[in-house]
Amino acid sequence: MARHLNKNDIEKIINIIVLWESNQITWDGICEAVEPLIGKKPTRQSLNMNKDIVEAYHNRKKGIRATDNAIRKPANLKIAAARIANLEKQIYHLEEQNKNFKEQFVKWQYNAYKFGVSENQLNSDLPTIERK
Repeated sequence: MARHLNKNDIEKIINIIVLWESNQITWDGICEAVEPLIGKKPTRQSLNMNKDIVEAYHNRKKGIRATDNAIRKPANLKIAAARIANLEKQIYHLEEQNKNFKEQFVKWQYNAYKFGVSENQLNSDLPTIERK
């Protein structure tokens, strides 16, 4: 019987994907890279069942395509240190924003359950706008 991925395993897998340094990222490569961390080689299908892992994979794939491994090299260490500081501030801001979005989603999820809103109602398409 297959071992399910727990929250800790999922975080480790996402971390591997985010820090992926190769020019090409594949599901098989991810499976092999996470095997020593989680104690078992997961299948592509088990990774593909988790939305957070799939999102991290697609974002990393887009990032690889967008940068084409063109690493900007600063002129000196002072500029590099300033850039690192700015990026760390941006990361902190985005992590806080993401945390707030997740908290808001949990509130909405609870209220939808509380007031009997079905998943189909929540996932229904937006109405089309008729423009002249």
